[in-house]
Amino acid sequence: MAFASSISSPSYSLTNLSSKPSKVLTSARKIHSFALVPRPSGPRVGYALQLQGMDLLNFNLFASVASADALLDEAVEKAQLPKGDGWSIHKFGGTCVGNSERIQNVANIIVKDESERKLVVVSAMSKVTDMMYDLIHKAQSRDDSYVIALDAVLEKHKSTAVDLLEGDDLSNFLDRLHQDINNLKAMLRAIYIAGHATESFSDFVVGHGELWSAELLSAVVRKSGLECNCMDTRDVLVVNPTSSNQVDPDYLESGRRLVKWYSQNSCDTIVATGFIASTPQDIPTTLKRDGSDFSAAIMGALFRARQVTIWTDVDGVYSADPRKVSEAVILKKLSYQEAWEMSYFGANVLHPRTIIPVMKYDIPIVIRNIFNLSAPGTMICRPAGLESEDGERVESPVKGFATIDNLALVNVEGTGMAGVPGTASAIFGAVKDVGANVIMISQRNLTDLLCRLVVSTLCVFAVPEMEVKAVAAALESRFRQALDAGRLSQIAVIPNCSILAAVGQKMASTPGVSATLFNALAKANINVRAIAQGCSEYNITVVVKREDCIRALRAVHSRFYLSRTTIAMGVIGPGLIGGTLLDQLRDQAAILKEKFNIDLRVMGITGARTMLLSDAGIDLSIWRDLQKEKGEKADLQRFVQNVHGNHFIPNTVIVDCTADSYVASHYHDWLRRGIHVVTPNKKANSGPLEQYLKLRTLQRQSYTHYFYEATVGAGLPIISTLQGLLETGDKILRIEGIFSGTLSYIFNNFVEARAFSEVVKEAKQAGYTEPDPRDDLSGTDVARKVIILARESGLKLELSDIPVKSLVPEPLKDSSSVEEFLQQLPRYDQDLAKQRQVAEASGEVLRYVGVVDVVKQKGTVELRRYKKEHPFAQLSGSDNIIAFSTQRYEKQPLIVRGPGAGAEVTAGGVFCDILRLASYLGAPS
Repeated sequence: MAFASSISSPSYSLTNLSSKPSKVLTSARKIHSFALVPRPSGPRVGYALQLQGMDLLNFNLFASVASADALLDEAVEKAQLPKGDGWSIHKFGGTCVGNSERIQNVANIIVKDESERKLVVVSAMSKVTDMMYDLIHKAQSRDDSYVIALDAVLEKHKSTAVDLLEGDDLSNFLDRLHQDINNLKAMLRAIYIAGHATESFSDFVVGHGELWSAELLSAVVRKSGLECNCMDTRDVLVVNPTSSNQVDPDYLESGRRLVKWYSQNSCDTIVATGFIASTPQDIPTTLKRDGSDFSAAIMGALFRARQVTIWTDVDGVYSADPRKVSEAVILKKLSYQEAWEMSYFGANVLHPRTIIPVMKYDIPIVIRNIFNLSAPGTMICRPAGLESEDGERVESPVKGFATIDNLALVNVEGTGMAGVPGTASAIFGAVKDVGANVIMISQRNLTDLLCRLVVSTLCVFAVPEMEVKAVAAALESRFRQALDAGRLSQIAVIPNCSILAAVGQKMASTPGVSATLFNALAKANINVRAIAQGCSEYNITVVVKREDCIRALRAVHSRFYLSRTTIAMGVIGPGLIGGTLLDQLRDQAAILKEKFNIDLRVMGITGARTMLLSDAGIDLSIWRDLQKEKGEKADLQRFVQNVHGNHFIPNTVIVDCTADSYVASHYHDWLRRGIHVVTPNKKANSGPLEQYLKLRTLQRQSYTHYFYEATVGAGLPIISTLQGLLETGDKILRIEGIFSGTLSYIFNNFVEARAFSEVVKEAKQAGYTEPDPRDDLSGTDVARKVIILARESGLKLELSDIPVKSLVPEPLKDSSSVEEFLQQLPRYDQDLAKQRQVAEASGEVLRYVGVVDVVKQKGTVELRRYKKEHPFAQLSGSDNIIAFSTQRYEKQPLIVRGPGAGAEVTAGGVFCDILRLASYLGAPS
């Protein structure tokens, strides 16, 4: 098919109207200037400018209406336009046809498409539409550079054509391109002189981008050997402009024109212009925002097509903005309503009106990536059931999340207007008068007497922040009398807000979705300012602070889309215990994720000197090497910020594996910021009573968790056992135990003729003691555990209230080194040897114990003697043992026994607390 015959539409010229027949155009005013009128010659749509008359500053644009075409002739009436599943519609955006290589790629896709018939809608080449609008802006501003800018448009299309076409196809295209450019120069010159361009003029100029890309693509398709016609959709699509800067398609008239066009240009492959159309008066116009997508949807409806495919540069529709949530997933399917809701709330899906034409005929829209043909994309269609092929229900009731930023809330308060008819109408009438866009409304029912007494909020709604001053002023003016009389208390503006919307068609039939959503927000420490939910329950909308929006989005997305519980971790103190914990996490992480849906990600590791940070999670198989290679100077503030603030995971836990008071002093601040804390560090719970009470009060009042099981019994469930007894109503009478694994080992081996100093050296060599054994022998560690249990039992004691029997001889407390201490210790063996002999003579053993006497409200740490049949006398190795005497367990104490020292069991206890945190955050038990 010759290229010149591919477009048979009439073209137009600007001319003096006085010589034209009145049946073609009429004018109510004296004509000095120009109008658009039919020009019968020419094979394609083009506009030639004929300047007649001298008054160029005041020209009018008129549309031609050919009365002879008021009705289709009989031949066209009888023409057959095939419709139905044989047609597939493709739409390629500007990015897809951005250069010659991409246009060739699009042509290849069209040729390979095995559909019986196909219509391809194309946008202008990438950036061309902006370039065309810029031409108009420059001309209106009387900026001479519009000429150079137009030359750039010409060169862009000329070079693309040279790359793609050859022979007659190339020369024909270039001839028409130069003709269009010359016409545009004349038009732009007229705009330059007038300093103004009407909307119709602008739409006509801008539409050339689509014409050129459609002609280029159709020529390339024909070059591949496939018969192809090019459609200027201004000959087919008829739309009626509305007052809201939108257009309404006239499907009846568009259908009639399509039949006529097809009768003259029947072909199985059609390349059509997107974005542009005509009014009923045949004035060129555009389909406004996202017009090419809209064009494709309208064509899909007119042809009753099998499917409309929107080709773009992303793999499909994401569950959330991937720029804000890096683990957002591609959605395989969306219902029309879900896509509609997500689009309304700012998701980059489709403009809501694009969905309207295809819904009527259940035509699916598929979003696909032209740069990744292996990706199946997202299908937008009428919803089916939730069952997969194997019959399992797999879909989440929440499909996606979207946000709108830069909003303000307007809160109209006052009980005096409650129940007054027309109040809402007056409020939103005032908003309408200033042209503001109401994004969301949350309204209370104040007709109830109780509500009138205790609730003053009449109506809350969200508007763009840039419009809120005008809205507030309009409301204050409209309700000045009510404000002065006190019937309205105030019109308050809450700035810096964002909307977060959760969208899903199955939310209405799934119990607990709202609870899950708000629970996720609460646990992420997000305060909700307003809530709205329609009766259809396709969306739940909340308003939050703008600075909280991304964290809120990540929190809810994590709850519905990541593994059941995803937690960002920061580990402080990668020494013996911390390093062992990291190794345990490394070995167990995959199993936890696969079997229990618990996703633990270490985002930072810090010691006293160096730290290792990551935005995605540290590879724990090589964390030691990474710390050496990429470690940076330790900075606790930066460390916490990286773990808590610079990633997509809403749940954060700091694991403090140190014994440092400075680190422990930060717990309160971390909990206040919504960061959970897990630790074996005893310094916080055994420190000053006032600080401890403040910490525990905050923990109980917030949604953050503080777990410290390993502070007392390493891996033994001592704290949790005590809390369980108290929470179930038992009364603690006495807690007595061997709390130190080090001292347990020493006294379990301090038998027969062995010297105390010899056993201490052996314990140090075996790794049971602290680097300085005096830290164990002083009894301070046991005292800290006693005070922790005492406070847990309700006693308000300071560490200084606990009398402690130290096993460090007084003269050796100030030894200059550990070596000197160990050398001098044998000189003091005799005293403990005598105590052992006395105990043995009575059939007893020595044990170093801590006691919490709740009845007498005191605690002690001392060396005691126990009969050999007593449970405390039957320990071995470094085992700990704790006996709880309560009202329920008064005659026979509840005993917890097991290993109480060593890196493996202590790290295991910390690990258990981390898993307990995961359970509290929603992981399956």
